[in-house]
Amino acid sequence: MQGSPVPLLVRRSRLVKRWPDYVLVLVDQTGSAVARGVMVPFRAQEPGRERFPAGGWDQVAIWVAEDAIDQRRPDTACALEIVVHPDHYGRGLSEVVLAGLRRSAASHGLDTLLAPVRPPGKAAEPAVPMVEYAARRRPDGLPADRWLRVHVRAGGELIGVAPCSATVQAPLQRWREWTGLPFDRDGEIHVPGGLSPVLVSTAHNIGV
Repeated sequence: MQGSPVPLLVRRSRLVKRWPDYVLVLVDQTGSAVARGVMVPFRAQEPGRERFPAGGWDQVAIWVAEDAIDQRRPDTACALEIVVHPDHYGRGLSEVVLAGLRRSAASHGLDTLLAPVRPPGKAAEPAVPMVEYAARRRPDGLPADRWLRVHVRAGGELIGVAPCSATVQAPLQRWREWTGLPFDRDGEIHVPGGLSPVLVSTAHNIGV
């Protein structure tokens, strides 16, 4: 994700200083952190803004910075990440953190919690369009993807796909350094762990 400069606007140290009451940390009996959730406030009902932007995570991060500079009153919270320590996987802690973020957003008087979700299972099928992947359902009607399912069970609604969210673009040499792949041809190249293929132009020396 180093190929996108947008996350610099909401880097961890800045969030802790600017919005400490929007950061949730889950600790165990010893006081050690086992999970965290981070969200930020922004104004969705602003002229010229889409309620659910195609730019997803990236677009919201820009709006958050704009609103902080212009001192706009927020009406929506956006979850940036939910992370569980690897030693504590499988205990349902992500659901606990998500519920905590919802309560926190409500306590701030915000009526909406927007969550640009990155479904991890998609990495196994990078060639499948995200719209098709996100639409898959189990026999019980819940999403097939585990992480999407967590959000729906928590009361969330799948609104749609943000096709330009978390876009990474960089010169091909950077892609080679990141992945160990040659990046020596045009077209789509699949990167292990990537949710979508990288679109490559050798003539323009760029991958997106």
